[in-house]
Amino acid sequence: MGFGLTEEQEMLRSALRDFSAREVAPIAAEYDDRDEFPMHLWTKLGDLGFLGIGFPEAYGGSGGGFQEVQIAGEELAYASFGIALSIFAHTSLACRPILQLGTQAQQRRYLPDALRGLKIGAWGLTEPDAGSDVAGLKTRAVRQGDHWILNGSKMFCTNGNICNFVVAAARTDPDAGMKGISLFIVDRGTPGLHVSRKLKKISCKASDTAEVVFTDCKVPADALLGPPGSGFIEALKTLEGGRVIAVGAALGIARAAMDTAMKYARERMAFGQSIGKFQAIQFKFADMATEIEAARCLGQKVAWLADSGLPCAKEASMSKLFSSEMCKRVVNEALQVFGGYGLMMEFDVQRYWRDAKLLEIGEGTSEIQRGIIAKHLGL
Repeated sequence: MGFGLTEEQEMLRSALRDFSAREVAPIAAEYDDRDEFPMHLWTKLGDLGFLGIGFPEAYGGSGGGFQEVQIAGEELAYASFGIALSIFAHTSLACRPILQLGTQAQQRRYLPDALRGLKIGAWGLTEPDAGSDVAGLKTRAVRQGDHWILNGSKMFCTNGNICNFVVAAARTDPDAGMKGISLFIVDRGTPGLHVSRKLKKISCKASDTAEVVFTDCKVPADALLGPPGSGFIEALKTLEGGRVIAVGAALGIARAAMDTAMKYARERMAFGQSIGKFQAIQFKFADMATEIEAARCLGQKVAWLADSGLPCAKEASMSKLFSSEMCKRVVNEALQVFGGYGLMMEFDVQRYWRDAKLLEIGEGTSEIQRGIIAKHLGL
């Protein structure tokens, strides 16, 4: 394991940074205000191969692994974590299980169009009464002949309003505990699938979030993703991979907050000099830079472990926990540098401050991460 990027990874970072600066950053505040995802970005991302990062070329992917996806997460989140969140909910949460568990027919049906931005996926796991407790989900799927009948609801479903399909977890065996959970691909427009409401958030407002309800939703038998009962383990693997990617998002937000605060500190005059000349402000930036670099090292290690096929559940939780809380600290200090202006909507630092909070909740709360780490320590 090295600490530098390969030539190909540097080229990827450069391309993503250019795209984000040109296509995402100029519209980030507008779509945050509108509570909307900029739909025109999907095909642009697909045409440039960015949606295919981490997927095999056989299905229109661009190759690469978690290290490359982490780079993409950082560069896109630097411009807008809200926009980045919808993108990675599509690729890493909805499409990844199809790659991992799907039949060739399922993969051919969904992945090529999904990686081109022509079909958008949503991930249906969390429920109104089951968030961190994945094994406690109540959505049921009952086999009837050549079909499954789904009943239940999914909360905080990213892309729920704009998706073409949902990868949803449902209980197929009520007596088998975690081994009784399976995954299904449900196409938008299937009778019985409907979006009950669009959810308004204070964080990542440019990402689409909805409550999705299944009411006697009848899907064909081949909508089952993987063997019956494999859904819980795959959901955990999906969340574990999401935690690796979340490190990149935390780095992107933290870098953006630090950069904008440094620019302000150089320009803001007080007591006859720029505030960046005061040691109290300088020490804030020293701490920010150190924490960002520490999180980057943890993130690089866990991405390398994942790409090497090595166990990394503990490290994924460690890096997700540290990077999300690092991001909170960095953004909080960046906003403090702005003083009263940091609370004004016209400055992007308030958006970074709002968006950073989601990282401590999504993909498993900080409390869940600490519990996973403690379990791996033998406690």
